[in-house]
Amino acid sequence: MWAFILVVLVLFLIPGPAVLLTLTQTARGGLKAGIITGVGIAVGDLLHTVAAVLGLSAILMTSALAFEVVKYLGAAYLIFLGIKSLLEKTQKQVKPAEKKANASVSFRQALLIELLNPKTSLFFLAFLPQFVRPDGPPVVYQLLSLGLVFVLMSILYTSLLALLASSLGNKLFYKNSKISRWQGKVVGTIYIGLGLQLVFQSQK
Repeated sequence: MWAFILVVLVLFLIPGPAVLLTLTQTARGGLKAGIITGVGIAVGDLLHTVAAVLGLSAILMTSALAFEVVKYLGAAYLIFLGIKSLLEKTQKQVKPAEKKANASVSFRQALLIELLNPKTSLFFLAFLPQFVRPDGPPVVYQLLSLGLVFVLMSILYTSLLALLASSLGNKLFYKNSKISRWQGKVVGTIYIGLGLQLVFQSQK
């Protein structure tokens, strides 16, 4: 377990879609939105863990059609969010009510984005079994335990990122009108970039 925790910590140091989503949602909706985004990502990871345990992820690994369908659905959703952000009217300051509205949809968006990334399924299917002990408890129990540890670590990590991003965002975005004018553009560009990255992902 300690080896697993160490490897996961190293993986967290490599910026990925979860980091970018957490940062952008925090910049848009504040600390609460960032934390809820992290929870949504973690719940998606938990569902991927359950799928890996049940063997459903193996379908994505062996079926090119299933992989492509999931991949393009995820990419389309990300690009949709990006275009929506680019078209939003710029506001000088985010009102409390709007922050609440953004936070309320952050969980759903993060969950869908994480679920519609086939690479995440393949990651859990390939990564978790590496830390299963043949002489330990039942394999199902071990896989679920490892998945839960990953999810808890993910929530703690994204919450810390949200806290840092919220502190910087309050100083940069909400108090600086020049920077805030480009906030939606930056967020939209990141979403579209993530979507295009997903489009060009291969099954192997």
